[in-house]
Amino acid sequence: MVDESKNIELTEDDLENKSKGQLIKMAGQLRDRRNELNQMASERASKRDDLNAKTREKVDEAQEHREKRDELNEQVQEHKESRNELNAEANELFDKVEKLKSDMELDEGKDLEELEEEIEELEFKQQTEVLSSEEEKELIEKIESKREEYESRKEKLEQNEDLEELVEEAEEVRSEASQHHQKVTELADKAQEHHNQMIEAYREADDIRDEADEMHEKFVEAQEAADQHHEDFVRVQKRLRELDKKEEEERKSERDKKKEEAKEEAEEIYQKFKEGETLDTEDLMKLQKTGLL
Repeated sequence: MVDESKNIELTEDDLENKSKGQLIKMAGQLRDRRNELNQMASERASKRDDLNAKTREKVDEAQEHREKRDELNEQVQEHKESRNELNAEANELFDKVEKLKSDMELDEGKDLEELEEEIEELEFKQQTEVLSSEEEKELIEKIESKREEYESRKEKLEQNEDLEELVEEAEEVRSEASQHHQKVTELADKAQEHHNQMIEAYREADDIRDEADEMHEKFVEAQEAADQHHEDFVRVQKRLRELDKKEEEERKSERDKKKEEAKEEAEEIYQKFKEGETLDTEDLMKLQKTGLL
């Protein structure tokens, strides 16, 4: 703040009634205080400008964090979309796996080689043994049943291989989706970090801007006080010029009066000279001074 106790106050009474010497002294005081206040205002303006520059730097810093945050959020969105698409694909594959498992109904049973051996034994029996028509019919039905079991088992085992491939594919897709989810988490954390830094930079910018505004108020206060002192200094200078002019007019009036008196005296002496009176040296000099001799 401006120390008002150091300010110089000028009143109309000062201008009208103070002596020329007092006014000259006051003009010097006003000039010195004006210069001091101008220097103060200049320093405060410089500090204000520095603070405003720091505010702009913080705003630029915040903007950089905003742009980085937005860029990361875009990447987060891209990875989210990829993750969701892959998860949907994986879900479809796992649904297919469950359906295939349900269709297969795999249980504990004979392997293909064992079934094949049983079929061969039954066929050998059919070819080598003498059977009644009823026995042969039963044997043929048994062979057909074994063959159907063999084909069914074979088909299920082939489906089992398809199942393994399907499970592997589904797990690979799910793994890829997990990788995208991990990127989502990592990038989201980074985006949040830049968001926090942006908020902090804006907060610091607001604090510095408040300081700059306060410093501007102090600058205005000092500048207005300096301007007032300058205005009062100019008023005193004007009053001093008026006094100088008045003194000059008084001196001129006094000179004119003396000149007129000298002229009148010289004319009286000249009249005496014309009347034949003898003039002394002083009288002659007065006549010469006025140009009458």
